[in-house]
Amino acid sequence: MSDIFENDIDKENVNLSSLEDGESGESLEQFEFEGPLYCLKLAYSCESVYAKNEKNIDVRVGEYAIIPTRYGKDMAKVLGISKKPMGVKPSDVVVIERKASKEDLSKAAEYEKKEKEAYGIFKEKVQLHKLDMKLITVHFLIDEQKALFFFSSENRVDFRELVKDLVSIFKMRIELRQIGVRDESRIVGGLGVCGRPFCCHGVSDKLRPVSIRMAKDQNLSLNSLKISGQCGRLLCCLSYEFDWYNEARKKLPNEGIHIHYDGTNFKIMEVNPLTSMVKMLGEDGRMLEVNAKRFCRDNNKWRID
Repeated sequence: MSDIFENDIDKENVNLSSLEDGESGESLEQFEFEGPLYCLKLAYSCESVYAKNEKNIDVRVGEYAIIPTRYGKDMAKVLGISKKPMGVKPSDVVVIERKASKEDLSKAAEYEKKEKEAYGIFKEKVQLHKLDMKLITVHFLIDEQKALFFFSSENRVDFRELVKDLVSIFKMRIELRQIGVRDESRIVGGLGVCGRPFCCHGVSDKLRPVSIRMAKDQNLSLNSLKISGQCGRLLCCLSYEFDWYNEARKKLPNEGIHIHYDGTNFKIMEVNPLTSMVKMLGEDGRMLEVNAKRFCRDNNKWRID
């Protein structure tokens, strides 16, 4: 009567590379879809789901609909319509089954009270079994007899006895999901170093993987305390301007190359795409700061006009 999931566990960060996401891609693939997709959000996990409205159901922004999710059939809030969603694969798209009825909304309110009770029961049972688990959230599915418990832990947890206890109490299917630090931040929410809500919580959970290269190309400090968020991973916002910096750098010389200017060989020490200025150190000890517009490339060789 239960499904046991043991997802990958994030270990303590010991170097900058450990702050990166597991995926190495630096861009989200964009697919073409026939017709617009509805963007819906699962309140309990802050996950966005994209769906087709093949049945032409009259559902509007702010209303709720019943859709299939990876956890089972459930209710989600309609956020709007997206014509070109980023990071959404065709296999991720579902179909809106029906508009949430008054009975569904009433059941959701009733389940919300039960979820608070389940939260306390879960914590009591965890202490009883002496398990190293931190409960993040609880949710009862609207259209199925199933309860979801999202938890975090630094280690793998054998929760088989716990599941048996929960099944005997709630008399329904129990599913425990161990989540990582990014998922925990997305669900719980909070304020980032910028003072705004977490991007993964308030903007979108379909953000591109973040890498150290993004910080380097934007001339940011590689101090882990400055480029990592509350979750201990690289800041999601590092990816926002990466495309612009990437394109801008293509028109500029790379740091470390040598160029002959004013009768002396210079080494490119620093390139700042934002200010369009390049710092060079000459063999004669001179340090020059030159506007990037003066650099030209002929036959893959850079020169200064």
